Amino acid sequence: MTAVPEFFLLGFQASHDVRFFLFYFLFVVYCGTISGNLLIITLVSTSKILHTPMYFFISQLSISDILVTTSIVPNLLHVLLNNGAAITFNNCITQLYFLCASETFECLLLAVMSYDRYVAICNPLHYGSIMSLGHCVMLVVSCWVFGFFMILIYVVPITKLPFCGPNIIDHFFCDIVPLLDLACSDTFILHIEINLIGFPILFIPTIIIVLSYTYIIRTVLRIPSSTGRQKAFSTCSSHLIVVSIFYWSMFSVYLVPTKEQTSTITKILSLLFTVFTPFVNPIIYSLRNKDIIKTVQKSVQKCVIW
Repeated sequence: MTAVPEFFLLGFQASHDVRFFLFYFLFVVYCGTISGNLLIITLVSTSKILHTPMYFFISQLSISDILVTTSIVPNLLHVLLNNGAAITFNNCITQLYFLCASETFECLLLAVMSYDRYVAICNPLHYGSIMSLGHCVMLVVSCWVFGFFMILIYVVPITKLPFCGPNIIDHFFCDIVPLLDLACSDTFILHIEINLIGFPILFIPTIIIVLSYTYIIRTVLRIPSSTGRQKAFSTCSSHLIVVSIFYWSMFSVYLVPTKEQTSTITKILSLLFTVFTPFVNPIIYSLRNKDIIKTVQKSVQKCVIW
């Protein structure tokens, strides 16, 4: 059997005009994603007002968003321009690894952020001691390490699979399911391993988020004043919007795909969590956050005075 040296990504099979529209649109989105997330990272790093656990986690989310979109969009733009493009086996595996590792980290980080909001609202008197700088750093480092090492458990076995037949992937990136479908050997055991690993990665953070917000809602509803309740909910609303978009798109693609779901729908849903979620995250956290808006205004004023 001859090993396949490269795969061919079909991307979006459409007319020339549609592909060029998608190219320019996604290029603008990519530039906006990088600019927005770099802005948040810079503001959190330089502004003392934003030196709190919540903004530290938001900056880490921005780093993850940059990794996710950078692992997908540049090659996607190349695929759109050429109506499909070849990608070497090593580059395909590298893309798969960094995407899965970054998404795993984001799942865990969103759970940590919900725990942070739980402590801030339900146990405010001990918030400073519980969410200390050392504790926050330890949580983030644990998420990064777990994300990048856990994915190796099934990425390494994929590199050892024989690929000797068709090499066409009907997608715009090297996703794990279409890649396994091209293997020339039985992948049943590997599918079981992926499901066993993927279940805790998705559902344990989901359970933590649900439990955290259950206690948060119970605590907020006990606040006597409507102003206090509104203020408490406002600190969680941005996080809830981000969680809803991220998990809904992930579940739609990997956990509950229907038989009627075409490859085009799968690609569009994949665009949500690989391209558009990293784009809207800084917008959501900026527009709905007074501290970040004030910091941006002060920075602009300093630049104007200078």
